[in-house]
Amino acid sequence: MQSNKHRSFSDKVWLVLKGLAMGAANKVPGVSGGVVAYVAGFYEEFIYSLQKVNKTAFKLLLAGRVRSFARFVNGRFLFLLILGMIISYFSVSKLLDVAIDLFPLYVWSAFFGMIIGSVYIIAKDFNEWTRSNLIILCLGIVAGIGISLLKPATQNDNLIFVFFCGIIGVSGMTLPGLSGSFILILLGNYVLLLVDSVNALFDTIADVLHGDFSFINNPFRVRLLKVMAVFTLGSATGLVTLSNFLAYLLKRYKNQTNAAIIGFITGSLGVVWPWKKPVFELNSLGTIKYDRVGDPILMNYNRFIPTHLSAENLIAILFIFIGIISVVALGKYGENTRRQ
Repeated sequence: MQSNKHRSFSDKVWLVLKGLAMGAANKVPGVSGGVVAYVAGFYEEFIYSLQKVNKTAFKLLLAGRVRSFARFVNGRFLFLLILGMIISYFSVSKLLDVAIDLFPLYVWSAFFGMIIGSVYIIAKDFNEWTRSNLIILCLGIVAGIGISLLKPATQNDNLIFVFFCGIIGVSGMTLPGLSGSFILILLGNYVLLLVDSVNALFDTIADVLHGDFSFINNPFRVRLLKVMAVFTLGSATGLVTLSNFLAYLLKRYKNQTNAAIIGFITGSLGVVWPWKKPVFELNSLGTIKYDRVGDPILMNYNRFIPTHLSAENLIAILFIFIGIISVVALGKYGENTRRQ
């Protein structure tokens, strides 16, 4: 783990950019922010830093020993990474939403290529292909494919359920290959938690900066802010608990854990398959159902294999190769970082 004291300015900028990439990946259904951490070479530092957020850390914080707390939890590393994620949710991830709406085939093709590149980068240095690890790999693939075939539930803004969604939804940051945003689609709360609540928070911040506090009298806005707060608390809880569990697995069963991660990522290829048509929720009249801000409610996708090489499909294949090359380049950077 690289010491905070030895991080140059460029390292700090790169950490924020890595956070941006993780945040953007976590927002897109089927893509895991944990893959970014794994391929870029800071996954274990990320997990072990989160593991340090424990009773000892909170005792230091409650005692007013803020600097000791920051050193104990590798605070500068976590702060810069999380800063990048937060910035991403209000910038890069919104651009991705627009790009997916306008150019879905090309965006999904790029992500598909990135997942292929991720599988290559992670698997090429894994040499422990024992029978048990091969079984774990296959189980990971089956689990990844199985998740993509599940039917989504309906939206539920019960705060206890929202807290649970936060714990599960953050899994994409800690477990490469498991898309937290896609899990939220399956739980029925993707639009509520990653669209409506984020927009409500953004609008509220804008109102406060303009000295407008009328949102307090808006029960719908207040409810969304409560949902956002509980979801954030659940996400923080999930980050700490899952990181402790994964840190334990990495220490005791590193090869088996890596085999499962490779399997999960490979299985997630089905989720990001480029050639697919969205399936939206229908109302009682058989027409598309929209959320409160006027967006159609996504249920899942119908995937298909293209039957001819049109210009559009050829460009999509090009984007697949661009995705592969970009991740391989990122992997090379990660290898150089680990050697330092």
